[in-house]
Amino acid sequence: MTNNRKKFVLIALFFGGIVCFANICGLLIPDHFIVSFLLNRAGNQWPKFLDDYCHVIHRFEYLTFVVPTAICVLYTFCPDEKIDSRLINLPIIYSAVGISGWLTYFVQVMVLIVIAKGMGYEFNAGSVFFCSTLSASLESITTFTMSYFIMESLHRKVFLPRLFPNGQISRIKGVIKPGVKLLFFAIYMSVTFFPIYYLSLAFMSYGYNRDQAVDVSLYYTFPVILAIGFVIYLSFERYFEHPLAKFKDRINRIKAGDYKSKVSIVTNDSFGELGDIFNEMTDSIDEKTCRIIEIQNSIITGMATMVESRDNSTGGHIKRTSDCVKVFVNRIRREEKYASLPESFYSSIIKAAPMHDLGKIAVDDAVLRKPGKFTDEEYEKMKMHSQEGARIVENVLSAVDDGEFKKVAVNVAHYHHEKWNGQGYPSGLSGEDIPLEARIMALADVFDALVSKRCYKDSFTYDRAFEIIEESLGSHFDPELGRLFIDCRNELEEMYVLFNGATSGESAG
Repeated sequence: MTNNRKKFVLIALFFGGIVCFANICGLLIPDHFIVSFLLNRAGNQWPKFLDDYCHVIHRFEYLTFVVPTAICVLYTFCPDEKIDSRLINLPIIYSAVGISGWLTYFVQVMVLIVIAKGMGYEFNAGSVFFCSTLSASLESITTFTMSYFIMESLHRKVFLPRLFPNGQISRIKGVIKPGVKLLFFAIYMSVTFFPIYYLSLAFMSYGYNRDQAVDVSLYYTFPVILAIGFVIYLSFERYFEHPLAKFKDRINRIKAGDYKSKVSIVTNDSFGELGDIFNEMTDSIDEKTCRIIEIQNSIITGMATMVESRDNSTGGHIKRTSDCVKVFVNRIRREEKYASLPESFYSSIIKAAPMHDLGKIAVDDAVLRKPGKFTDEEYEKMKMHSQEGARIVENVLSAVDDGEFKKVAVNVAHYHHEKWNGQGYPSGLSGEDIPLEARIMALADVFDALVSKRCYKDSFTYDRAFEIIEESLGSHFDPELGRLFIDCRNELEEMYVLFNGATSGESAG
């Protein structure tokens, strides 16, 4: 159960007051011109009967308010598991309940007709019946349209969004879901039928009573009714316009690749149900997209691992450099200069790190696995792996929608061997012309190479590795980023001890 009984009862009492107000408005509608017209044809005995027993009849007329009030109260008595659905259904149920008062009034008149005839009063029962039917229907329309308009507006704009912030109310068992037909019917009754019906009866009455002066109330009633109808019309126009605008905005977000945001439509009608289904659909798309990305990342990592297995390293370079980048990125993002960069940028660097050496797949084994120093020719072949890596990464990620990630991944593969002084490869970039992501990757890549044992060298101690990096600030590495990397020393050493256990980590200590 989402909401407790106290909230339900308080809102029900408030809405009950609205129904009462709508009934009073129905009473205030000047329909005496209808009564005077029809009673002139009914005869004089009916008014006399009403006058003779007015003290009794007026007491029975209280039932017009007692009956809907009693039904409203009874509606609040329900098991706890039904509170949510009954709370959501309040506007439509209470609007219908408001009509019951006028139905009670109509039944009372029918009973009075039978009693008056039995007591010998002479009048035209058919005219009285017709008069009562017209009056009850006119006042019922007023009560229903006014109460439903007010309650539905409050429910949609105030209560439901607060009581059900997560939406999904169309999934609650027992919820009445007003369809579009009902909504347009309410518009038709309030904007078109009601004023035409009212005016038609008025002019019909004066047509049969030409000697009767025009009721002055018509002069102000007519524009008031039209104004109320226009306000209701505008409300229902927005009723359709606003949800459609939200769906349009959401669809555009999905088109741009954002599956996280929700359509915020918390109503128990067709739009609310559609919004819930729409959110469920995008959740499913987001979940499947995440799985596809995971598979894609696994494939990329698998490719990188395959390349690593051909290299002359002892293995684990991909995992270590990726985690090294994570540590480094967490330090960088705390720096004021880099704090304004989007979170997606840092996330892209971390995801791209395993791909930095993919180009080595195109290097001959004779060169890649050579234990000693490269000849100039071999070194030139090895340097080609960065350009080849950029090409491979671009092809692998060609179908990926995330443009930022593709750009970062290509740059990491292409430029992570560039140097701050312009003496690196393959393009000889220098300073801040080297993409930030490549400068970050370069530090992590070189650090792992220094502290890891290779077949052609032993691992350096952490002291010596950080000493080399510090000496290379301003020549090989970005001096500012390099100092931030050195700040990560304690965390990096702890991480490498866990990685290497009794091998390179301990020997590097």
